[in-house]
Amino acid sequence: MLQALDRILRDAAQIMLRERPDNITSKEGHANFVTQADRKTQDALQERLLKLLPGSVMFGEEKENEPLGDGPTWVVDPIDGTLNYIHGLMHSAIAVALVEGRQASLSAVYNPYRDELFTAEKGQGAFLNGQPVRVAEHPFPRALTFYGSSPYDPSLVEATFEAVKDLMHQTADVRRFGSAILDLAYLASGRADIFFEYSLSPWDYTAGKLLVEEAGGVFRLLNLRNDQLDYSKPAAVFAANPVCAKEALALVEGHYHPREDGK
Repeated sequence: MLQALDRILRDAAQIMLRERPDNITSKEGHANFVTQADRKTQDALQERLLKLLPGSVMFGEEKENEPLGDGPTWVVDPIDGTLNYIHGLMHSAIAVALVEGRQASLSAVYNPYRDELFTAEKGQGAFLNGQPVRVAEHPFPRALTFYGSSPYDPSLVEATFEAVKDLMHQTADVRRFGSAILDLAYLASGRADIFFEYSLSPWDYTAGKLLVEEAGGVFRLLNLRNDQLDYSKPAAVFAANPVCAKEALALVEGHYHPREDGK
């Protein structure tokens, strides 16, 4: 299955690379853009993935989705880091996760600009281009934090940057790269120690959740259950290496205040 996913993601990436980031439209939320390349890439992924696993369904960013069920479901982000893609920053990725019984069993994240394919299979570990990866072991004072600013929800801006300010004072440094799925993949491979973002959609984090856990990291949802996937609302996501996780979680969780409407 992973070998087939490798081919499917690499082929889909050619669409992403070949298309110009034009025909840009906006979705709900501040600066929430979608391009023609997002749609074409998702269409190609849907066709191939549903053929790969007959009877499966797809839960994708650029489509209307039914509520998550217990059957095999592909959770797909055709281009994570769309704003990066529009601006030519060359830091975007395709993310695919297979969810069965509300648990992620398989994931693949491909960054075509660096030709890096991150994969994980439940109980089998995490890999980068076929080589095993593990989270780092830096303690909290030496930790490097990646974060997302939840740009589609302005109500979370102050809490986010209060947490970032505290992390700046208490850890080694912080970075904001604009692709949550790559942040999680990089954490899984030891390139960062902490990640948080207070509002992410399922396609932004599902593949990364399995990568982090299979690489020995800690993954928590601050506003949803952790034992099974729940796509009823956006998730507040935290991940870290286990050495610094306790201190980092206390700080990040301390600044998080769920919206009164429960979203």
